[in-house]
Amino acid sequence: MRYSWIPLISTALLVTFLGLSVDAGASEAEEHRVESEDRVRIDGENVRYQTTAGTKILREDDETVAEIFHVTYQRTDVRDSEDRPVLFSFNGGPGSSSVWLHLGTFGPKRIDFEDGEQPTPPPHDFVDNPYSILDKADLVFIDPVGTGYSRTIGEGKAEDFLGVEEDLEYLSEFIRLWVTRNERWDSPKFLAGESYGSARVAGLVDRLQNNEGMFFDGVALISSILNFQTARFEVGNDLPYPLFLPTYAATAWYHEALEHRPDELEPFLEEVREFAETDYMTALMRGSRLDEDERREIAEQLAEYTGLDADYILGNDLRIDMGRFNKELLRDEGRTVGRLDSRFLGRDRDDVSESYEYDPSYTAILGPYTSAMNDFLRRELGYEKDRKYEILSGEVGGAWNWEVAHRTGYVNKAENLRRAMSRNPHLDVFVANGYYDLATPFYATEYTFDTMRLDDDLRDNNVRMDYYEAGHMMYIHPPSLEKLREDMAEWMEDAL
Repeated sequence: MRYSWIPLISTALLVTFLGLSVDAGASEAEEHRVESEDRVRIDGENVRYQTTAGTKILREDDETVAEIFHVTYQRTDVRDSEDRPVLFSFNGGPGSSSVWLHLGTFGPKRIDFEDGEQPTPPPHDFVDNPYSILDKADLVFIDPVGTGYSRTIGEGKAEDFLGVEEDLEYLSEFIRLWVTRNERWDSPKFLAGESYGSARVAGLVDRLQNNEGMFFDGVALISSILNFQTARFEVGNDLPYPLFLPTYAATAWYHEALEHRPDELEPFLEEVREFAETDYMTALMRGSRLDEDERREIAEQLAEYTGLDADYILGNDLRIDMGRFNKELLRDEGRTVGRLDSRFLGRDRDDVSESYEYDPSYTAILGPYTSAMNDFLRRELGYEKDRKYEILSGEVGGAWNWEVAHRTGYVNKAENLRRAMSRNPHLDVFVANGYYDLATPFYATEYTFDTMRLDDDLRDNNVRMDYYEAGHMMYIHPPSLEKLREDMAEWMEDAL
C-alpha cells in the first residue's frame, strides 16, 4: 500500500470495522483534535507541556482508508523545542491500545493503582506522574487500527492493516508524517514498545531507517518478545520449556511454594538458568533415549525449582507448559497464578481443570485502566467521542495476519533489530524485564539477544538490560515504576 495524508476533511463515509460501531449519524470523516496545557513536577522540576489528542486521516490513492488516534505531549518551557528528543510509544497485543504505557509509566498522568490486588469498584483516580519521562522527551502515544479510537473508514479494509508487515507499513508512514508536520526531522528520536509492541518497534526502526532515511537514537523494549518461537508451546517446539523455567522458579519462590526456598531470588535464578541451558536442554534433546533413572533425576530437579510434584512433571514428559503451571502450582490452595504477572492470584470454578480459567493479573488492571482512560480523554482532555475506546481488541488479534511467519515457522523481529543496529551503530537498545512475567519471560529475551548474532561491540555497548521484581506491566509495582523511570532516564541520556 502507498499512503498519503489529508489535512482536514474527507467525503468518505465512516464504516464498521470488525463489528465495532461507529459514531451514529456521522457522514464525513474529519480530523478532530483538542489541545490543552498543564504542568507536572518530575524529578524536582516543574515541567510545562501541551497535550494534543486527535486523529489523522489516512488515504490511499485519493481514497480515505483509516483514521489514526494519538495523544501527544510536547514540553513548552524550553527554548529550542525542535532539538527536543521525541519518543513514539506503542503497546502490543496485537490489538492493544497505547493506554498501558501512556497511563502506566511514560505519560504525565498515571492511574493510581493498588499493586498486587484485585481492584476496588470505581472511582479509579489518575494522578500527576512524577515518574514520567516527559522531562527527557516529547511523547507520542499511537493507537494502531482497531484499537483506541483508530478505525478503518471509507474504502479501508481490515486486511490492509491487520498483519505483521501491514502494521509496519502504515505506522511507519504515520511517524514520517508526524515528524514532517511537526518539523522534527533533526530531533533525536526514540521508539518504545511493550510486548508485541517490542516486535513492532524492532520492525519500525529497521523500516524507517532503510525506507525513509530516518535514523533513531534508541529503542526501548518493555517486556520484550522478538522471536515468537520462544513462547509457543507446540508439539515439536521444545524451546519454551527451558526458557520459561526461571520464571516458573521465580513464581514458586515468590509464593513460598518451594520445599527448600533460598533466601535471595537473583542467585537462585542464576542457578536455574544454568540448569535450564545444560542438563534440562540436553534431556529434552535426548528425548526417549533418556533411561528411567535419568528422567527421574531431571524431574526431581525440576520439582525442586518449580514447586510442582516430580510425578506430575514425569506425566508431562518433563515438559511443563505455562497454562498447566499456572493452574498446578497452588492447586491445593484452590488458587491460580497470573500470566501477565504471576504475583497475582485467581480463583477458578473448579480445582481439577487442566488450565486456568482467566488471568487474574489482567482482570486486575482491565477495569481501572479502562475507566481511567475513558474519563481522562473526555473529562480531562475534553476529547468528546461516543465511539467505544478499544482498550484491547480480541477481534484485531483474531484477524491478525501472521503470514510472514510461514517462511521461517515463527515471527522473528530480532533480525530486523540486528540489521538496524548494524547499519546504525549509534542505535542504543534498552530492555526492561519483569521477573514474574509469564507472557514474555526474561530468560527468553536473554536467549533472543544471545542468539541474534549481534556484533560483540554492539552487544556489549549498545544493549542495556534491567530487571524488575514485578510482571509484564512492571510499572504497576511502585518500586519498579520508580526504578524504570530512573533506568530509562539514564539510558536516554547515555544514548544522546
